[in-house]
Amino acid sequence: MISKHFTGKVDTIQNPKSKIQNSNRALSGLIMGLTTLLGVWAFLYPFFVPPSPSQEAGSHAGDAPLIFLLVMGLCLTAIVADLETRSIDSKTVALLGVMVATNALLRPLQGPGGFSVFLVLPILCGYVFGGLFGFLLGALSVLVSALLIPGGVGPWLPFQMLAVGWAGLLSAALPQGIMSSLWKGKVEKWFLAAWGAVVGLLFGVVMNLWFWPFIALGAGTPDEHVWHSGAGLVDALQRYAAFYFATSFAWDIWKSASNLLVILFLGPPVLRLLRRYKQRFFFKYIRSDAKQPVRADSVSGEGPLPKSFTQAEVR
Repeated sequence: MISKHFTGKVDTIQNPKSKIQNSNRALSGLIMGLTTLLGVWAFLYPFFVPPSPSQEAGSHAGDAPLIFLLVMGLCLTAIVADLETRSIDSKTVALLGVMVATNALLRPLQGPGGFSVFLVLPILCGYVFGGLFGFLLGALSVLVSALLIPGGVGPWLPFQMLAVGWAGLLSAALPQGIMSSLWKGKVEKWFLAAWGAVVGLLFGVVMNLWFWPFIALGAGTPDEHVWHSGAGLVDALQRYAAFYFATSFAWDIWKSASNLLVILFLGPPVLRLLRRYKQRFFFKYIRSDAKQPVRADSVSGEGPLPKSFTQAEVR
């Protein structure tokens, strides 16, 4: 722990429960909500606007560029908005860039079947840093890695960005306070490993939807595995389940197992590293008239320190 004395006035500290910080969270939540709605619409609209025979071989070839531009626009808007409102600072953006580059380089490292560690960092970073960070890490690492691997760019790209981004976004909903304190944190890695296994399967379930409605009857796929216009919800679910288990389940089991094993054995040291970095965004100031130190957010704060401010402890 490093202690530093200040003689001047510091203008970057405020109560983290202030209205300004709440409005910042609301803005981030709004952007993520719009991105999620866009993604749900992109995946599901073919079921409500059935593709024509000329579109069946294209699988979003016509609208994928628009979806990509919208997703990228919302991602950049989220970063710029949080910088403007000081919800994040340059250190957070730098960390995001490092994590994106690291995860992009991990994508080509494939094992047997669908064994991959590509979803691990979005899961862990979303869990530690929050849903916005996790979503941006997942989506942007897909984009960067697509430029590095053969055949990475295509109409499937924006859907992969959304699906991997959602893995990071949903991981932020896990009860971190409970999981990290239950039995002195010994079961946290087991919960995260189980969640990683679930995400590995859900990723495959979601990704198949980007092309499944475009498969034409008589195109070589069994008719009971193909969706057709006019099918009811139950019939469509049965057909999709049959298609999924016949084509993707075995592949996704490997992805699920890889998430489970990697998080189980490498998750704890990675979590310690991420949390250590996160603590650098916070510091405590000690007032001479206060018995307990008060923690303040050093990123989004504003306003001068009290006159009785004597010392700051930086972690």
